[in-house]
Amino acid sequence: MDELEQKYLKSLAKQYPTIAAASTEIINLQAILSLPKGTEHFMTDIHGEYEQFKHILKNGSGSVRRKIDEEFGNTLSNKDKKSLATLIYYPEEKLEIVLREEDENSIEDWYKITLHRLVQITKRVSSKYTRSKVRKALPQDFSYVIEELITEKAEIQDKEAYYNEIIHTIIRIGRAPEFIVALSNLIQSLVVDHLHIVGDIYDRGPGPHIIMDTLRQYHSVDVQWGNHDIVWMGAASGHLACIANVIRMAARYGNLATLEEGYGINLIPLATFAMEVYKDTNCDAFAIKYNTDYDTKDLSLDMKMHKAIAILQFKLEGQLIMRRPDFGMNDRLLLDHIDYDKKTVVIEGKEYHMKDTDFPTINRERPYELTKEEEQLMERLRHAFVKCEKLQKHVRFLFSKGSLYKVYNSNLLYHGCMPMDDEGNFSKVSIYGEECSGKALYDVLEKYARKGYYSNHDLQEKLKGQDIIWYIWAGPKSPVFGKDKMATFERYFVEEKESHKETKNSYYRLLDNENVINKILAEFGLDADKSHIVNGHVPVELKKGESPVKCGGKLLIIDGGFSKAYQDKTGIAGYTLVSNSYGMRLVAHEPFESTESAIINESDIFSDSVILETSTTRQKIADTDIGAELRESIHQLNELLQAYRYGGIVERI
Repeated sequence: MDELEQKYLKSLAKQYPTIAAASTEIINLQAILSLPKGTEHFMTDIHGEYEQFKHILKNGSGSVRRKIDEEFGNTLSNKDKKSLATLIYYPEEKLEIVLREEDENSIEDWYKITLHRLVQITKRVSSKYTRSKVRKALPQDFSYVIEELITEKAEIQDKEAYYNEIIHTIIRIGRAPEFIVALSNLIQSLVVDHLHIVGDIYDRGPGPHIIMDTLRQYHSVDVQWGNHDIVWMGAASGHLACIANVIRMAARYGNLATLEEGYGINLIPLATFAMEVYKDTNCDAFAIKYNTDYDTKDLSLDMKMHKAIAILQFKLEGQLIMRRPDFGMNDRLLLDHIDYDKKTVVIEGKEYHMKDTDFPTINRERPYELTKEEEQLMERLRHAFVKCEKLQKHVRFLFSKGSLYKVYNSNLLYHGCMPMDDEGNFSKVSIYGEECSGKALYDVLEKYARKGYYSNHDLQEKLKGQDIIWYIWAGPKSPVFGKDKMATFERYFVEEKESHKETKNSYYRLLDNENVINKILAEFGLDADKSHIVNGHVPVELKKGESPVKCGGKLLIIDGGFSKAYQDKTGIAGYTLVSNSYGMRLVAHEPFESTESAIINESDIFSDSVILETSTTRQKIADTDIGAELRESIHQLNELLQAYRYGGIVERI
């Protein structure tokens, strides 16, 4: 045994000080390897639609209802199954209705029936986990009682009387409502073992902050950053161009309340600036794409704020592009291509008429220069974002639980694409003098993104990292953007649609090319015969016959239009990919009416499930990444046992 190994085993011996302790742990870990693998759920492009997101999380993409059907079959009516499912999803709210409607004589019977049913479902959903794992998931107040109810007691002769007495006592001492809530929440957490969010939590919808609060409390989750997440991460770091983008998008979709009320970011300085500077300015090009919740009395002011922050964005991005010529984005410098007399702009060598050239803060000689008032405004906004405690917690969560890609159980997860040319060769990108492609490009971009947020001791490195965060958001060879340009300027100011065109990276034309997909999988060290790519970012237009399943099932694009802004285009309201011990299936969701309707009318989301793969033998934990970690732990514990037995390490009895 070398010195390093000796040190490691001595450290391990502190945790397992005896032969008996090490042996017990080996037996435990070996047994876990034979259990069925946990259920993974993959979701993407949620875009602030918090009500639908939370409901799908609560119903496990239909898993809770399937468990009810499996457990009760024809012994329960469809009405009773719906009521039980709704109670599991929204226990507090449903209990309030039941207690209001039931009289004192019938409520005890309802408690008995309901508790028995919930215990049965809890037994079913916990059956594939170790008692230790279930115990960790149990609510502290009821852990002992729930464990008694869901664990078979071979030594008890009259089991039914024993369990009935426990339930009767729970009701008699007035703890039934709390116990129902505890069981319902436990069921919700056990139907999904691990959750993958494949990007784009933010923008368009009204509740990204609510989604982030939910994810921070979730028992097991990872996030692959989408372009709409990364720009918020840049804004939280204090990067001015990212801040302008975040505010502009919130204004465009009538979601300034997300910033003001959701995060407590003060936008009064922007409102004051817009009212003063843009009071006599035409803002027709800056219409708000609002939904039914939007208060139209704010429309005029919001349009002014929208225009003010958009102009600031174009200025700040212009400064950044000139600061970083290696980004290769000079074609996006458009403010100095405007002819104010002719009211035209030259884009890619072609002259277009502009709908609006009324820009009171643009100096025609120095169009990318901020006015003194704009500089003061952006500094106040920067301070508001950097000092926003809630936003900083959410962004730190994204950095700690997230990354640009993830390899997990033979699946490669990323939001956008692998940048490549028409022949399927990985694009080479120069990042501050370092030429990268493939996996290395992802790794370098992520390294700089983390510097952009965390590097406070070296401000030059921090700025380089922040600028990279912006490049990840909008750069032509960014793996999460995946287009040749972001035509924001053109969509505001140019009528001709041809100028709006954003050409997708060649990756999207090669999705069914098996050689290309195999090459990507191999680049990340995966076996192409056993692995998949799980992708978001581009909505699948199911209503036009487009399929989310590409390359014979090796690549799955699971953006199905969670965002209401895309649902007319996709024809559905999002996908969930479910991977369990039996295989993989893709669940397509119908639009969600509302949480209120789900509670009062017991309306669930209708989900159409398509089986993608089935395993000939049920997959076990031994077949997963966790299984590989457990086998390594078993190996190390066996080494410790040997050291104990030949005297290399002494037991502490």
